[in-house]
Amino acid sequence: MRSLSEIKGFTPALCSQLAKLGIPSIQALLLHLPLRYLDETRITAIRDLRLGEQTQIEGVVVHNEVSYKPRKMLNVRLQDDTGIINLRFLHFYPSQVTAMQIGQRLRVFGEVRPGFFGYEMVHPTQRKVGEDTPVNQALTPVYPSTAGLSQAAIRKAVNLVLQPANLLETLPAWVYQSLQLPDFASSLRLLHQPLPDMALTALEDRTHPAWQRLAFDELLAQQLSMRQHYARRKQSQAPKIAASQTLVKQLQAQLPFSLTAAQQTVIAEISHDLSQPHPMQRLLQGDVGSGKTIVACIAALQLIEHGWQVAMMAPTEILAEQHYKKLAGWLVPLGIEVAWLTGSQHKKEREHSLSRIANGEAMLAVGTHALFQDQVQFKQLGLAIVDEQHRFGVGQRLALRKKGQQAQLEPHQLMMSATPIPRTLSMSYYADLDVSVIDALPPGRTPIVTKLVADDRREEILQRVHDACAQGQQAYWVCPLIEESETLQLQTANDTFAYMQQTFPQLKVGLVHGRMKSAEKQAVMQAFAANEIHLLVATTVIEVGVDVPNASLMVIEHAERMGLSQLHQLRGRVGRGAAKSTCILLYSKQQCSQIGRQRLKVIFESNDGFQIAQADLNIRGPGELLGTRQSGVPMLKIADLERDAALLEIAKVTADRLLENHPAAVAAHLQRWLSQGEEWIKV
Repeated sequence: MRSLSEIKGFTPALCSQLAKLGIPSIQALLLHLPLRYLDETRITAIRDLRLGEQTQIEGVVVHNEVSYKPRKMLNVRLQDDTGIINLRFLHFYPSQVTAMQIGQRLRVFGEVRPGFFGYEMVHPTQRKVGEDTPVNQALTPVYPSTAGLSQAAIRKAVNLVLQPANLLETLPAWVYQSLQLPDFASSLRLLHQPLPDMALTALEDRTHPAWQRLAFDELLAQQLSMRQHYARRKQSQAPKIAASQTLVKQLQAQLPFSLTAAQQTVIAEISHDLSQPHPMQRLLQGDVGSGKTIVACIAALQLIEHGWQVAMMAPTEILAEQHYKKLAGWLVPLGIEVAWLTGSQHKKEREHSLSRIANGEAMLAVGTHALFQDQVQFKQLGLAIVDEQHRFGVGQRLALRKKGQQAQLEPHQLMMSATPIPRTLSMSYYADLDVSVIDALPPGRTPIVTKLVADDRREEILQRVHDACAQGQQAYWVCPLIEESETLQLQTANDTFAYMQQTFPQLKVGLVHGRMKSAEKQAVMQAFAANEIHLLVATTVIEVGVDVPNASLMVIEHAERMGLSQLHQLRGRVGRGAAKSTCILLYSKQQCSQIGRQRLKVIFESNDGFQIAQADLNIRGPGELLGTRQSGVPMLKIADLERDAALLEIAKVTADRLLENHPAAVAAHLQRWLSQGEEWIKV
């Protein structure tokens, strides 16, 4: 495939500027599509101008003056046969003053505003014209750009590559004709050079069939790449692990609870995967408190019973330690050794854990990112479990998986997430995984009542906290920052801790935040779990994994500043016992943005993690929800998962048909859409 530098007109400077925009090739430039369009196909008389409209006028300069009060400014007056308008420039070059001399005919495009001398345009685009200079015959595209790269330069570059040889169709005609969509070449030409009679709204809201064709192509490329990766994984080798005959029964006999039907369904899906000769790569989704840990434990026992080790990795020490204690409590009575590994361990303790993992004494290793460091060696790793998987980068998860590659066998992988993934996100970015969902909470969990309270009612909330703790219950008070910040006038954890100690001298108040040493955090959390601390002041470090059934009240400061997923996770720290639980979202009336209000409305109205995740996707887009999972992977640029959900469904089915019957079309399509055929990195 020819590079841009081989084409006449593409100077090294232009290629360098395009590279800054992520445009290294002809196809990338063709798919660099307009953000919006200007209608420069007609000229409006000055007397017919309307406030707020973006429009094009033409006239002769009758006044040109640079003034210096109240600041330096260029004022130009333009006259046509029907009236005069003022053009105002706050930033300008001497060459612009010269180009707009009195008597010069200009064609000007800009937004009409009210001004001191009547209507005006501020910083409009303008160019010299003659009396018979024709107007544009097509709408003018406006592209994403970078400093030093003008719109005119991008348009010229696009027109240079908009040639038939670069616009070859990659798909069989039945694919796009069945959707009543145009072919690729006409779609691209129309979007780069739209005709003047086209409706701007259909172009700008991307519902025009030409936009839909390219959105479909992008979604299809994503599906093809994912399905290819999925198929390749099925060809890799992994240990075949039969179902557990004894350990799982022994564990269930000692559990103080029964598994839900939803948990049993998921356990069966995982057990089936582990019995296959290729690596499991399953994502286990379950809302806050749905019981994912016991499911992971039962999966681990299937491996352990047959002599294979298991690693479980969590993103924070608080969560990792919680898993360690819970799993050790279940497994040690069965005679299974569990090792604990974290970056803050003392050297002697760490070396002891490393030795037990390496010689196979410890069949289960639980820890943080310390698990994939070079010095960690497993005797025979058969399963890697990654909790809150979106918090780890691709490289980190790959490093853990490589710990288990013995005799050409890859370990199985189970990823867990308490942040439910909306269906469209799962179908697109997670299409290479098998997905299991625990869609029911264990019995005995009481629904959490959520209340929205403005921070001018703080005294009422303090009284409520006091009353709850006085009755033997426990409470969290969550603050977003540790130290004072002048830019964000938010209540800090340190100040709040001091204030709570002063306000409630009869209560035992604790403090936990991310900058405390691990041993300090653990001591505080243990005291809270043992009901030795009544009120825990904390940052969002307690967002995941903290399980204190007696804590039935949570107050979240400046809730308007937090994301939906974070609010839902925090709220899930209460309601874990039989007591009626309440989560109070304190918000600032003055600082609450429109998006902040949207988020608070969603979290107030719903306890359903999947509904909340869908709303989060609609508000924020997929980028933040995916976390670091997609390191090195391009995001969708044209398709929109909410708007184009129907196209995504069709792309999924079409991808399977093409992979089975049209391998050449698959190769050509991926070559165009995925950076000259590069594979999307998937772990």
